[in-house]
Amino acid sequence: MLGALISLQGAERNTLRALRSVSLSKLNWGNSACALLLLCVTTAIVSPAQTLTTIRSFDNTDGNTPDGFVQATNGELYGTAYEGGANGDGTIFKITVSGTLTTLLSLDGSDGSFPFGLPLVQAPSGDFYGTLQAGGADLTLCGGYGCGTFFKITPSGTLTTLYSFCSQTNCTDGSVPLTNLVQATNGDFYGTTSSGGANCIAAGGCGTVFKITPSGALTTLYSFCSQTNCTDGEFPFVGLIQASNGNFYGTALYGGANGYGAVFKLTPSGTLTTLHSFDNTDGSEPLNLIQASNGDFYGTTAEGGANTTLCGGVGCGTLFRITQSGTLITLHSFDGTDGSWPHTPAQATDGNFYGTTKYGGANTNSSCPTGCGTIFKITPSGKLTTLYSFCAQSGCTDGIAGGGGPLQDTNGKFYGSTDGGGTSDACPVGCGTIYSLAVGLGPFVETQTTSGRVGAAVKILGTNLTGATSVTFNDTSAVFKVVSSSLITTTVPSGATTGFVTVTTPKGTLKSNTKFRVTP
Repeated sequence: MLGALISLQGAERNTLRALRSVSLSKLNWGNSACALLLLCVTTAIVSPAQTLTTIRSFDNTDGNTPDGFVQATNGELYGTAYEGGANGDGTIFKITVSGTLTTLLSLDGSDGSFPFGLPLVQAPSGDFYGTLQAGGADLTLCGGYGCGTFFKITPSGTLTTLYSFCSQTNCTDGSVPLTNLVQATNGDFYGTTSSGGANCIAAGGCGTVFKITPSGALTTLYSFCSQTNCTDGEFPFVGLIQASNGNFYGTALYGGANGYGAVFKLTPSGTLTTLHSFDNTDGSEPLNLIQASNGDFYGTTAEGGANTTLCGGVGCGTLFRITQSGTLITLHSFDGTDGSWPHTPAQATDGNFYGTTKYGGANTNSSCPTGCGTIFKITPSGKLTTLYSFCAQSGCTDGIAGGGGPLQDTNGKFYGSTDGGGTSDACPVGCGTIYSLAVGLGPFVETQTTSGRVGAAVKILGTNLTGATSVTFNDTSAVFKVVSSSLITTTVPSGATTGFVTVTTPKGTLKSNTKFRVTP
């Protein structure tokens, strides 16, 4: 049984890697739900108020196919590249907002490999945590690549492998984590694996939800396909979020009552409730969720929607809103001209959502014949505006295919990545880029964490914080320390109530991007 599992997982791993590295000319764009990646930024003016600038073109020595990063307390961005680097197994890097990149680590398999769109999580300790889809203690498993790891890396680049997946017989602890982690209010990390678990052993496993401590003690909370015909979902392709009510919410790419994927809720103890099963008309293959300021969740589906005759007959994807009780509203069905295969957007300080699509848009070339991807803005009610179509420059030096994100930095600008394109010819379709996008939004501050009791320690991230003269929690003054131009430390003051955090600096008053929730 285990041999069959390993063989099948190896086939899956080879498929995933091939989908990442295959030449774009060989991809059947828009016809396959699993045409996951690869896929048309230097400086370009989008409109007088919207400026896109490529701040880095990868050249394979520093990685290729960058996808996902996080703003750290030192003001720099930390992220990963799927492949490339000194050993070809991907890299972990940091980059300044002006584009100076430092490769912190070139992965080599034994310490994990192939970071698959996985933004790192910076813990209160200052270290970063994440997962890798391959590598680990036993490289004979999962087709000879290893089944993935959970790791810690210091800001300077020292990596420690804390857990190797498929450590249990038949990989009941899960394998091939493809998703980001969330650090919960209890300090532990929660995530998913795309394969493994207690069910579907003959098919390579249907995936799991796990909890893991910062020291690497793992608990499997749920194995998908626990219900007949996998009505609870299977193959969780993205990570979880912890909502303001303390529960976790996520999606399964496949399964559900109709086979097109599902949205689920999971309690911290592991009780799963399916909130919505997609039926293709409202989308297919759901991706990440975010919780918006109104308390509802917003997300995207890679395929399906109202335009199922388009994009190879599978639909171009949707953007949806879903309540905590499971009522779903399709806000927008993509049609290819405005993009296809949308990534879940981020809610910005203006209340609108900003995201990317991997395909579609106004520009095409031989590497992306059905469109090289877009950046879009969408209002909470569903009005979509295409801000940029990739491959607007000759040779797609501005990038091909929007990656995850974009992330709004505390300086007000957005930062994102593309899977291909750029100025290097070291990769078949370019090695990818990192760009900044200015849309006229001003600077703000961000709290780590976003909730806590009176007396709890809180870090405040920002830009140009030197000389700050006051910090308030919903108008209640707090004692604070300016650590650097990008970091203030403080504690939740007595008498504070839920509301915005504000910081007064010599250049003005900065408001937090979300309300800080004061807990009992």
